[in-house]
Amino acid sequence: MRLATDTIVKPLPAHLFTLHEGSAEMRWEAMAGRGYHTPNDRFFVRNHTSTPRVDHTTWRLRLHGRGLRRHLEIGYDQLRAMPYRVRDVALECAGNGRRLYGTQQREATPGMQWGLGAVGVARWKGVALRHLLEMAGLRGDAVDVLATGLDEPFIHEGENLGHVRRPLPVEKALDDVLVAYEMNGAPLPPDHGFPARLIVPGWAGIASVKWLGDLEVSTSELFTPWNTLFYPGVTTMTVKSAFELPWPAVLKAGARHSLYGRSWSGTGRIHHVEVSADNGLTWHLAERRGHLRDAWLLWRIAWTPREEGPHALLARAVDDTGARQPLRSARHPFGYHFDAVVRHPILVTSG
Repeated sequence: MRLATDTIVKPLPAHLFTLHEGSAEMRWEAMAGRGYHTPNDRFFVRNHTSTPRVDHTTWRLRLHGRGLRRHLEIGYDQLRAMPYRVRDVALECAGNGRRLYGTQQREATPGMQWGLGAVGVARWKGVALRHLLEMAGLRGDAVDVLATGLDEPFIHEGENLGHVRRPLPVEKALDDVLVAYEMNGAPLPPDHGFPARLIVPGWAGIASVKWLGDLEVSTSELFTPWNTLFYPGVTTMTVKSAFELPWPAVLKAGARHSLYGRSWSGTGRIHHVEVSADNGLTWHLAERRGHLRDAWLLWRIAWTPREEGPHALLARAVDDTGARQPLRSARHPFGYHFDAVVRHPILVTSG
């Protein structure tokens, strides 16, 4: 069954997604038994307006601004003919986990009430943003790169704020940012930015502007509603963990269950993950699934519940910079950066 929405193109079956005001959250049980990458058909969607249908034959990426020596317009075929890079990168909405501020910490915050499913990992193919900036003659006094999307202008409280746009510091733009045109070996789906989008590793998803049409390079710091009114001060994402289980999950008492999950961080590779089934009294090291990789860590652990009734499973991760999940997340007024250990509800039954 397809859930109706007028803002998203791809099918949104209820067993894969929960809908939120024109955006779609992945259900974590939809990743059970899946490989390293989140399939395109179940990758979360965060739209500020609606998914545009862009004609790649007439699409142009415009590079301009005082921070460049020359202005360029690049077509789709030209972009695809350039030297490319392929990277596994996690994309995550800054508000991922916002609902848990209220349900777990009794500190509800406004905004889209995401669970933990506003995240996904894909294999992205594209051109290094650095390459495009150097083609356009990046000046030494360049400060910011303002990326603007081609979706409809965003109306907030009756005011037209224009197209979604957010600046990146030149230092980040020159580091590891891609102008991507493929996702998991296929052209970008419409909902995920076709014909081209930014991919900004480690940073909140708002930085990875979809339906990219314009890159302005400035010689001064830039400000837009998307780094002042919305997402102020939001850059690198925090450490999180999730079980590949329904919410809540039902498990049989006395049976040995293999529990699977994933952990990720915007600041480094995940070093290790621990799981508790007794409200944090004891913790047990989870086993890695596969090799240690950049985007997220897949893990598993065995659990044999003995007592029927409600339980909670907890998972906490530490990355290789030492960043770790606290038992309680510091309250954020906009509900961003929830990073606390999550209490995943489990109902243990007799069968």
